[in-house]
Amino acid sequence: MRLYRKYLAIQFKGAMQYKVSFFLTLLGQAFVTINMFLGIFFLFQRFHSIEGFTYNQVLLCYTVTLLQFYLAEFFARGFDRFDAMLGNGQFDRILVRPRNTVFQVLASRFEFTRLGRILQVLVLLPYAVATCGVEWNFPRALTVIFMVLGGALLFSGIFIAGGALSFFTTQGLEVVNVFTDGGKEHGKYPWNVYGKRVLQFCTYIVPYALTQYYPLLYVLGRETNPLYIFLPLCAAWFLLPAFLLWRLGLRRYKSTGS
Repeated sequence: MRLYRKYLAIQFKGAMQYKVSFFLTLLGQAFVTINMFLGIFFLFQRFHSIEGFTYNQVLLCYTVTLLQFYLAEFFARGFDRFDAMLGNGQFDRILVRPRNTVFQVLASRFEFTRLGRILQVLVLLPYAVATCGVEWNFPRALTVIFMVLGGALLFSGIFIAGGALSFFTTQGLEVVNVFTDGGKEHGKYPWNVYGKRVLQFCTYIVPYALTQYYPLLYVLGRETNPLYIFLPLCAAWFLLPAFLLWRLGLRRYKSTGS
C-alpha cells in the first residue's frame, strides 16, 4: 500500500503542475453527466413510473451505478489505456521490475480530473437517498455500500479483461466499451426493464444485476431475503476470469523490441 500511495502522490504532483487547467477540467468533469440525469427527468415528466419504479427510485439506482463506474474508471484507468502501453514498449519496462504486473498497470495511470464526476454523484446520491421513499435502517444502508463496492469491482474486472485482450489484438477493442460505458448507460434503469433475456445475461454472464437490480429490490422493500444484501459482493467473482485472461495473455506476450 505504501508503494501504491507513492504512485498516487507522484501522479497528483504531476497533475498539479498546471493548477488552473486542472481545476477547470475538474469543474468540467463535474457537469459532464448532467445531461444523463436530464434525460431521466424529462422521461418521468411523461411517464410517472417504469416497471413500477418511480423517478426517485430510478435516480437512486443510477447514482449508485455511476458511482460504481467512476470509482472503477479512476482506479483501473491503466487497463483502459493498456493497448498504448503495449504499443510503445512501456510494458517491457514493467516486466523487468520486481512487482506484480497487474499492480503496476493498475497504478500506472490516475486521472485526478475524473474526481469531478465522483463529486457530482456524491452530491446527487444523498438527495436520491432522502427522496426515494425508503425507511432506512442498517441492513439497507449496508446494501447500498455493498452495491457500490461490488459494482466498482465488477467494472474493474471488465477493464482488466479489456486490457488483457490487447495481448491478443495489440490494439484495444471497441467492443469492450459495450460492457463498460454501455453498462453504465443502461444501468440508469433497473435491468429488468430490458426484458427477461437481458436480465439473465446480466445475472449469470456479466453480473451487473447482482450489483444493481437485485439489491435494489431489497433496499426498496420488495424483497426481504437477507441474502440480497450480499449479492453485490458475489459479483466480485468476475475478477477471477479477468485475472485468468490476463495471465493467459501475459504468457503469450512477446516484446515489441523497441
